[in-house]
Amino acid sequence: MHSVRLMRHLAACALAVSFMSAAQAATDAPSLDRLDDIQVTATRTPQRTSDTLAATTVVTRDDIERLQVRSVRDVLRRTPGVSIANNGGPGKSSSIFLRGTESDHTLVLVDGVEYRSATAGQAAIEDLPVEQIERIEIVRGPRSSLYGSDAIGGVIQIFTRDGRGVRGSRPYFQIGAGSDGTYEGQVGVAGSDDNSHYNLSVTGRRTDGFDSCRAEAGAPFPAGGGCGNDEPDDDGYDRVSMAFNYGHIFDNGIEWDLNFLRAEADVAFDGDFQNSSDNVQQVIGTSLTWRPVEPWRTKLSYGNSRDDSENFLDGRYVTAFETQRHQLTWQNDFTLPNDDLFTLGLDYEHESVDGDNDGDRRNDFTGDARADSRDNKGVFVQYLGDWGRHHLQLAGRGDDNEQFGDHATGSASYGIDFLDAYTASVSYGTAFKAPTFNELYFPNFGNPELDPEESDTVEIGLDADHGWGTWSLHAYETDIDDLIAYDAAIFAPANIQQTRIRGVEASVGTAIAAWQINAQFTWLDAENRTEGANDGNELPRRPSHTAQLDVDRAFGRYSAGASLTVADSSYDDLGNENELDSYEIVDLRAAVDLAPSWQLQATLNNVFDEEYETARFYNQADRNVFFTLRYQPQ
Repeated sequence: MHSVRLMRHLAACALAVSFMSAAQAATDAPSLDRLDDIQVTATRTPQRTSDTLAATTVVTRDDIERLQVRSVRDVLRRTPGVSIANNGGPGKSSSIFLRGTESDHTLVLVDGVEYRSATAGQAAIEDLPVEQIERIEIVRGPRSSLYGSDAIGGVIQIFTRDGRGVRGSRPYFQIGAGSDGTYEGQVGVAGSDDNSHYNLSVTGRRTDGFDSCRAEAGAPFPAGGGCGNDEPDDDGYDRVSMAFNYGHIFDNGIEWDLNFLRAEADVAFDGDFQNSSDNVQQVIGTSLTWRPVEPWRTKLSYGNSRDDSENFLDGRYVTAFETQRHQLTWQNDFTLPNDDLFTLGLDYEHESVDGDNDGDRRNDFTGDARADSRDNKGVFVQYLGDWGRHHLQLAGRGDDNEQFGDHATGSASYGIDFLDAYTASVSYGTAFKAPTFNELYFPNFGNPELDPEESDTVEIGLDADHGWGTWSLHAYETDIDDLIAYDAAIFAPANIQQTRIRGVEASVGTAIAAWQINAQFTWLDAENRTEGANDGNELPRRPSHTAQLDVDRAFGRYSAGASLTVADSSYDDLGNENELDSYEIVDLRAAVDLAPSWQLQATLNNVFDEEYETARFYNQADRNVFFTLRYQPQ
């Protein structure tokens, strides 16, 4: 039944895309309105999205508001090549699987500052307030040659709202309420003049949530509900966050930027050992940019990120973890006489952990054969060249990791423009990933003998930019050696796996009259190639087929839209014994402009009340509604 429904919805998506192409071929539809789509993540330098050879998706503030998404998770799941596993609703841990790689193989940046836990290794995207985000850049494919460790699957950079383009000083706010006792609010002020820009906002969210985890009678831990027990209660989530962004250009041309984001959250969940946490996520960054001479642009940046968590069982303190990361970057961009670009940069990073795993409030990451901090020094170079229709991008990097020694990574991409609208590309890149502190030293779990993971990726792509819209098709293969996974034979993580991941990503975006349509489809074959019982099995929680269709229509001061999310079945374990069913989700949305700068929005999510899981035993939201009133001066 699920396979039939999946094929029916995929066919519907394909027919919609075919209809769009036919309609555009037959009529002179208006061109898409495009911003000056500058992005910086793919090459670490300002570059138009249309000029980069990397598979890149940019989500703007307008997209976030039009689609009425209320979490970073909801934004990312609309991206080709991305699947997300969530452990039971708002505020619960969410894992990103970018192009089939592991959940800690995606480097997440917030305003250029690395954002992830040094213990668990993945970014707490569930605590990032989407209301305070200006845009998100998702770059798929290895980027270790520019960013170092963790960028095997790609890089996601989140930019907070900064006030650029807002003349004078203007306040804004929004309030919202919906199902499961959910309330949200935001108040902020933004502004700019000829030399400065700023944005300051405070956001709050609370929800009663729903029962995050179901238990299965007789199933052993951790299969017994994934959480180990049965707690049939609502698992709520409260979060308060503040964001500040400021930039100024001095009379001598030096640019100074400062950004700050802090989110404090209380989350309840189900578990035998702990069932609630108090979490703090904080990012601070500052940079100076100037041109000593016209061809030379130099930038000095400093960033600090924190991930703190105190965990409780029925209100009683159990454990605590604190991680902190300092990073310093000096990047130099040189414009060559033929307008090609050469980049030379230095990176320094220091990360430290302090963890109490037994309730005695002492650091359990210290002791024999353990470390609670490490440094990494890196140097990177890049060349971006354009000769008419031909484009070449080369990058290389060397890292000196205090624990794991030297690692060299590189990438090469070539593209060619043809028939005015098309660009064909081919690329190759290598990447590596250092083990996390949890994988190395977590009490009764870690393995200090782990080696870093290494990968190489080959990719071909075809991108087109027509008057009616854009479309993209990319195919790739990634091989990962020394993949770190849990080994039941030693009750610890080990370098026991080799993995081959193949995939194809397709996307199209267009505007027909007052209709805006975006669709994407992903095929994924993530195969475990380790000799033994799991050889040839699918990697867990990666659906082999996913699709997303977003359709929006404006009617004067009214607008309406619908989204279809489709995911094939997958497995929740390396042995491929526990299957996660396929699912299809339909969401509806509408909005009305009540007056200049005032808008009322409404969403009806999971219209057909689909029951589904992205991680075994962890429930997802059933049918729900949400209303938002927004004031935002233009």
